Formats: sequence, structure tokens, C-alpha cells
Amino acid sequence: MSTRKSAQLTRRQFTATAGAAVAAFAIVPRCTVAGSDETPPSERLRIAGIGVGGMGAGDINAVAPGNQIVALCDVDQNRSRGTFEKFPDAKPFRDFRKMFDAMEKDIDAVVVATPDHTHAVAAMAAIQRGKHVYCEKPLAHSVYEVRRLMQAAKEHNVVTQLGNQGHSSDSIRSFCEWIWDGAIGRVHTIHAGCRAVNSGIDALPRLKEQPAVPEHLDWDLWLGPALDRPYHPAYLPGAWRGWVPFGNGTIGDWICHVVDPVFWALDLGAPKTVLAEAKDYDPKTQGDAYPKGDKITFEFPARGERGPITLVWYSGTEPIPRAADLEADRNPVETGAYVFGDQGTIMYGSHGAGGVRIIPEAKMREYQVPEKTIPRTRGHQQDWLEAIRAGGKAGSDFAYGGPLTEIAMLGVIALKLPGTKLQWDPDQMRFTNNDEANQYVNPPYRSGWSL
Repeated sequence: MSTRKSAQLTRRQFTATAGAAVAAFAIVPRCTVAGSDETPPSERLRIAGIGVGGMGAGDINAVAPGNQIVALCDVDQNRSRGTFEKFPDAKPFRDFRKMFDAMEKDIDAVVVATPDHTHAVAAMAAIQRGKHVYCEKPLAHSVYEVRRLMQAAKEHNVVTQLGNQGHSSDSIRSFCEWIWDGAIGRVHTIHAGCRAVNSGIDALPRLKEQPAVPEHLDWDLWLGPALDRPYHPAYLPGAWRGWVPFGNGTIGDWICHVVDPVFWALDLGAPKTVLAEAKDYDPKTQGDAYPKGDKITFEFPARGERGPITLVWYSGTEPIPRAADLEADRNPVETGAYVFGDQGTIMYGSHGAGGVRIIPEAKMREYQVPEKTIPRTRGHQQDWLEAIRAGGKAGSDFAYGGPLTEIAMLGVIALKLPGTKLQWDPDQMRFTNNDEANQYVNPPYRSGWSL
């Protein structure tokens, strides 16, 4: 079978997603821009935010036009002050559980932008009350949490969206269209990664200090389901990504962006094996922190008409190897990917939105770009809002964003056992060759917290 025919089969697998996007495009009969101040009152949504400093502030600002921000919740009054001041009519809370108790009937949709370890408990609280949810990436902090959120979203029939904003870009659509067109033939290997270093290793010695909890922070609520430990400024406000109890390292922070294009275009699904390598890292003594750099190899089995694919992820101090097809005078990819097919190579930048090019440039000039067949969006948050109003699906809903996140969660587990090739059974949600790895599929919660 030809590559082009195979690509058409792959394209059909995404008809439902494209159809939902078309439906979302059709819902704007009375306003110039969906979600603008011209949105009719009957279509305005009552939205609450959980975690509204940093990225959460940006998300709230994006969904606010044409809607009503009715409640804001954050455990750090300093970090979130600007958002509370910008929306003075929103009722303020520190504990999202109390917010739902007080305002459950007054909320239609919820934006979750807390640290990774509280994504699942906050999102689940909203879903179980029938609220639509936009949750920042990664979706959760473990494979088990990912699966539970996917199941709950389906059972409660709510509209969800993972916060991997590049999924709504033009570039990711172009990449899919080119791959499905057979631009580089059959893909067999992907080198992807991010140069950001999310690691707490250098701060490990500081944890012996016992500083007081600042008055603006509710440390108990910030911990949420994480096991008890003393407060330390090494963890927050922004450094939590580098600590295993709270974040998912660089891989968790970036896979949902960088791997998204190939995950969509190639229908990757779940890997069958994962192998982590990390220099100067001992999880037995440094296991509270992520390494400064790592290389993680995922093997995906053949699926449909495509063959098996090897995805190698590079984080932090481990750079993506320069592709042989890239001209000497061009900058290499630092956050993004090289995608290797049997007829050529494509490179793209971060979020799938940093430009998509066949390399070398001579081949790009020769390529006849195919017709745009995937509906374009007005933006990631708007895609979610329009899906809510249309009763459709957002492009990166939990049914899509969950399995994408799960790849990162498996990489996180592999970092606990560097040098060990783990064999993953996605149907049984377990590793078939390593019981020690299985204990990390569903880590324990602190007393008083659960899904």
C-alpha cells in the first residue's frame, strides 16, 4: 500500500475530531468573535478559576471576554493578587472544595492551573459536579490519575480541554497534513525534547533549613494530596516542577507541547517499552528531585497502516542531536523535534507552533504543500468555550490529552529506574516485567485527600 493511501486511512481516524471542530466553528451566529464582549447573555458562561497566578492568570484572562468570572481560588495570596484585583466581582476562595460547596449552582466551567500534583483532585471535583474543565498540562501527576480523569469526563459528559495551547495552532495542522500527504514517507524515528532544566538537585542540601511558612501562603492546602513535608521556599512559587512530589520535571512540562504534533499525526497511542538514562543522577539519594538532564526512549508498536516508531526524548542538559539533513548554517532545534521518515526529515519548534519545515531547505522548496483540510481554530481557550456552547468536543479534550500526558508519566516512572527497560501493558495499566515500577503508577495520597 502506498504512503499516500496509508495517510488517508490515518486522516479518517481523526474525522470525529475534525467534525467537532467544524461544529464549534458553526456556533457563532450572533457575535463577531466567539467569547468577545458581544457574546449574547444567553451564551455567556460562568467560570471559576483554581490556581490563578502565573499561567492561571493568563488562562483566566483568555476566557474572561464575553463570560463572567464568578469565583477565584488560590492558596497563595501574593502570587494571585493581580488576578483577584482584576476581577473584583469574583468571590475569593483559598480551598476549591469550599468554593464548590458555596457556589456549585453558580458555576458552569472551571479552569485548573495549579501545580501538577493538584491537577487531578481539582479537576475531578469540578467534573463530578458536572462542570466543564480546562486543565493546564500535564493533565495529572500519575498514570492512575490520568485514567480516572478520562473516565470521569466521559461519564459526566463534560467538555474538557488540556492546556497544550499549540494544539490549536496552524503549525500543528500543517504538520499533520504534510505527514498524511506522505511528505517524508513512512515515519520511523522521532528525536524530541526541551532544553529547560526543571530540577531541584542543587537545592537538596537547603532542605535541612526550617523556614517559617509565610502568612500569604496556606501550606497545607498547597500540599493537597502530596505526602506531608515541611514548607521550604525551594519548592515554590515556580520551582515545584523540579520536585518529584509536586511536578513532573521537564518531560512532564513539555511532552504535551512538543510531542503533540507527532502524537496526533501518527496516532501514536501508548508505548510498549520505555527506557530512561540520566547522567549524574541517583534516584535512591536524589529521588525527591528530577535530574538536570535525561534521555528517555519510547518504543511504539505498529498501529493501523504505519510501522513501529521510536521516540527519543531529550531534556535539559541532554540536547537533541542535530539532524544530518540540517544545513550547517542553520540553527538546530533546541525545543521541538526532528521527525525522520524513509523519504526525508521534518523539523518543528516548541508547542508545534515554532514553524514546520522539511529539511534541507531545497527539499522544502520542491514540496507541493497540500490543501488545508483540518479546520483552524480561533485559539485554544476559545476552542474549549466554543465546544461548550456547541455541545461538541474540544480539540485536545481529556480523551486525547490523557493518553498524551500518559507518555510523560511513563517517562517519569522510568527515571526512578534508570537503565531498566520497562515493558508497558496499557490495557492492564501495569508494567509486565518490573513490580517496583508498578508502585509508581498510583502513588499514595495524603490522608484526607482522594479522587
